[in-house]
Formats: sequence, C-alpha cells, structure tokens
Amino acid sequence: MKQDPNYNNKFSSQWINLAEERNGTKVLDCSDDFFAEKENLIKAPRAVFIADKYTDRGKWMDGWESRRKRVAGNDWCVVRLGLPGTIFGVDIDTAHFLGNHPPFASLEACEIDGDPDGTTRWTEILEKSPLEPGSQNLFEIGSKENRFTHLRLWIYPDGGVARLRVYGEVSVNWKSFKPGELIDLASVANGGKVLVCNDMFFGPKDNLIAPGRGVNMGDGWETRRKRKLPGQDWCVLALGHRGRIKKIEVDTAHFKGNFPDRCTIEALNGDTAGVLKDPEKAAWKPLLGESKLRADHQHFFEKELQDVGAVTHVKLNIIPDGGVSRLRVWGELD
Repeated sequence: MKQDPNYNNKFSSQWINLAEERNGTKVLDCSDDFFAEKENLIKAPRAVFIADKYTDRGKWMDGWESRRKRVAGNDWCVVRLGLPGTIFGVDIDTAHFLGNHPPFASLEACEIDGDPDGTTRWTEILEKSPLEPGSQNLFEIGSKENRFTHLRLWIYPDGGVARLRVYGEVSVNWKSFKPGELIDLASVANGGKVLVCNDMFFGPKDNLIAPGRGVNMGDGWETRRKRKLPGQDWCVLALGHRGRIKKIEVDTAHFKGNFPDRCTIEALNGDTAGVLKDPEKAAWKPLLGESKLRADHQHFFEKELQDVGAVTHVKLNIIPDGGVSRLRVWGELD
C-alpha cells in the first residue's frame, strides 16, 4: 500500500507507536462509545470516511465517538499498551470528525501489573489541551523518564477521536533473559527500530519487525520495480540491544511475483547518529553473503553467517527490488 505522506509526523520518524493494535495493545473500557466503538482508536490504518454508511445508531464513523452529553461530566477511554515504554509524543487524531470532535483532550498514564481499578493512581502526562477538527493533533510529552503500561484519554466533554497514537521507546527488562539465550534483537517488542530505507513505495519499512508473520502482501516492506539495473534496495535497522548474531530469518510471505531475487545482510557496531549520516557508506561488515531467495518462503541462515563480533545495527539489501514480509535477527546479548 502506497504511504500517505500526511500519516507521518515528527514523532513517527523517530519513535514507534506503542499503542498499535498489532503490537498487543487493547482498549479496556470507556465511559461511552454509542456511535463508534472504542476499539477503533488503536487501528493501524488511517481513518476512512464512507459518506453513505449508517448503523442503527446513526452515522458510521471510523473512530471512537460518544453521545452528545446532556449531563455534567466528560468522556474517557482506557488503553493497555502492548509495548510498555517511555512516551515522547502523542497524536490525538480527529480525522473526519468535523462538527463532532472534542474541543479539548488530556491524557493520563500509569505503570501497574494487571489492569487499572478504582484505586489506581494516574499521572497526567498531557494537560487539558485544545484539539483541531479533522486533524492530527501532535503533543510532546514531558514525562520522558517514566515507563508506562496504561493510558487514560479524556475528552471534554464528548465527541469523536479517530486514532490515538503513542510514540516512544519500548522498555525491555534485559535481565529477564538467560545467559546465552537467543533473542530476536530486531523485534519491535525488544526495542528494535527500522531507521531508514531507500524506498518503501508499496509497503512501509516498519512492517519488517512487526510481531507474527505477515497477514497479506500489504503487511511487509515492498519497493518499486527497479528499471535501471544492476542495483539494489536497502533498509537499515537498529537492534534493541548490542549482540552477537547467530541466526537470521528473511521471510517473503505472500510475495510471490514480486519477491527479491537475492539478498545480502551487513552489520556494524556503532551509534545511530553516525549510521544515519550516510547509511550506504557506514562501516558495514558482511554478515550474510549474496543468497538466493524464494517466493512466499521463510529463509533461515545460520552456518552462512560471518562472525562479525558484537553489533548494534544491521542493513538488509535486496537485489534488485521487491518485497520482504519480516526480518528476524536472533543473537546473544553482548
């Protein structure tokens, strides 16, 4: 799926969405979702508007929408993050909510085992702030030293919010792993990040490290058809923790007439700022030599890997172009 440039923002280019549904996030409860279900808040795609679609309760909307409030009070919604972590920014997206958006919103957070109840102590991380209709409303968060597991979104007094996106870094308890245990160091659940790629015309780069196998061809990283050959496309990832790589999986699930013909993988030990200065000319070491790929197939590489020591970043090169569903990078913590 071609990416909508308006979907990206100053937060999504730096951090991941901790509140995305496919990462295990759940909408637990709300005060009212009469017109549109609370679960829509954490859907990954941008909200859509279908002019002629109605339900027995009124106009169908792709978001969370409460009734017009006729009594005192404000509406709220509680979300459990699938990836607990540190929050740097939020997007309270009111896409398509024009005459029915909330004029204001605030956000509270907590870190607890289990789920909130009447005794839970919440911390306000976003004070009551104005919202624009039909817009991505971006707010920086000041509580950057705290780890949070749950959020409570307040809207004043009622109305509709299309999406809640919560940008930050995953907090991983590395001490919970056993010495020598193989860990997918590239996984989003373990703090991995897809930093940059040269092309993602048909499929976003972040799909590479999402949980589970891809559900369809749109759930992967896919580039344009390359018309000037030879050539290759590439994608750079930061591992969640420095480690020694022992096993790699390149999964081309659902890519049948458009999988890459071959791939190589490189690695280095360094800092992200240095890598991003010039990703193609960084001090990469060959980790996996040129390897043939097949359509709709899980490729595993172990004996083929070179010993490059402890590394912090990897670079997947696909030759000449095409789609890869997932990249798994298993290693031992250094």
